[in-house]
Amino acid sequence: MAKKETPPAKIFTIGFTKKSAETFFETLERNGITDVIDVRLYANTQFAGFAKAPDLKFFLRRVSSIEYRHDLKLAPTEEIFKSYQQQIISWADYEKLFAQVMKERHIESHILRNYSSSPEVRYCLLCAEVSPANCHRRLVAEKFAEIFERMEIVHL
Repeated sequence: MAKKETPPAKIFTIGFTKKSAETFFETLERNGITDVIDVRLYANTQFAGFAKAPDLKFFLRRVSSIEYRHDLKLAPTEEIFKSYQQQIISWADYEKLFAQVMKERHIESHILRNYSSSPEVRYCLLCAEVSPANCHRRLVAEKFAEIFERMEIVHL
């Protein structure tokens, strides 16, 4: 009898900027997301609209039965964030500095302690940026994929 191979786990990412609440929630539901992991440094900013942390937690659970958590260990430092935002550092510099922050925070052990590689759990890393190209959520997703064997990254 052939051994049944389990499907690879997936880690999803999404940016909420330029998305309506309808598009945002439908995208999460369509992809079977079970848990949204907010990786923003500032989850309660007034510019977040429906994605302001307390409201988002409520809406995710009530509208879509999705769990929410804000994980600051997966967020950039204020210094790195502001330096990039103010164009003091380049994206390449940001990537190097954020990699160092992840190393100092022992992100590998944090992820292994707090997250699963089970295909039944479908995490979606949330940030504000429209594109993952210049967003640290992509870097965090790449770290998940590095830690968990056969984990596929899907940017929504």
